[in-house]
Amino acid sequence: MWRRAAIVSAVVLVPGPSLATPAPRIASMNVCTDQLLLSLADPGQILGLSRYARDDWQSFAAGDARKFRVLSGGAEDILVLKPDVVAASLFDKRSTRELLRQNGVHLAEFALPRTMAEVKAQIRRMGEITGHDDRADAEIARLDTAVRHARAELANRRERVLPLSRRGWVSGRDSLIGTLLLESGLHNAADELGVADGGFVSLEGIIALKPDLLLLSEEGDRAEDEGRAFLLHPALELLYPPDKRIVIPERLTVCGGVMLVDALDRLVKEMKRVVR
Repeated sequence: MWRRAAIVSAVVLVPGPSLATPAPRIASMNVCTDQLLLSLADPGQILGLSRYARDDWQSFAAGDARKFRVLSGGAEDILVLKPDVVAASLFDKRSTRELLRQNGVHLAEFALPRTMAEVKAQIRRMGEITGHDDRADAEIARLDTAVRHARAELANRRERVLPLSRRGWVSGRDSLIGTLLLESGLHNAADELGVADGGFVSLEGIIALKPDLLLLSEEGDRAEDEGRAFLLHPALELLYPPDKRIVIPERLTVCGGVMLVDALDRLVKEMKRVVR
C-alpha cells in the first residue's frame, strides 16, 4: 500500500509541459526603436533592425546592433520574418506601415519624444512590448538617478548655453537637447530667441545673443561641407574657443532612451571642463 501511494505521489510531482506564453519576436524599422529594443529585449526576440542601426553617428547601440540582421526598410523582408510585433516611428514611410497593417502585422508606432516624461513613457511601453517591464523600470530608475546627479553637480552654474548645429540650427526647449538642459537646471539661450522646437539663426544673430557657451555635437577643425563650415567661422572660433564649447555626440541625443543617461553624464563632465 505504501509503495502504491509513493508511486502516485511521484507521478503527481512530475511537471507537465510549460504553458508560458512565448516571448514576442520583434522587428524594428527605425534607429530610435532599434535602440529601445536592444536595451530591453532578449537577443532571441530581435528578428531585425533598421538599415541605420549600425551607424555609429546616429546609434548609441551601433556595436550591439552588428549582431543582428539589418532590414531594408521595405515591407517585404519584414513580412518574410513573420514578427509578432514591428516597432516603427511615425516618421517611417507611411506606405510601408500601411502595407504591414494590411497584412495583419501588429505595428507599434513611436513618436519623437520631447520631454523626459515622454522618454520614460516610451521606455515603459517598449518594456511592455518585449515582456520585460522590470528592465524598463530599471532603465527609468537609472535615468532618474542621472538627472538628480546632473542637477546636483550643476546647481551653481548660471551660464547661458546655446545648442548649435550645422548651418546655424538652434535647438529650443521642446527638443531633446533642450530637455537635457532644462532637466539639468541650465539655461537654454535659445529661449531668448523665441525658439521652441528648433530653427535656423544667422551668424549675426548668434553673435548679438552672446551666449556664454555653445553646445555642439562634434569637435575638431575640419569642415567637410558648408554646413560644418558654419561652426568653424572665424568669428565663432574667436568668441568661442574650445574652453567655451561643450560637446555631446549626436548619437546620445538624436533619440530618446537609455542613451540619455550617458548624455547627462557627458554634459556634467563638459560643464566641469569649460571655463566659468
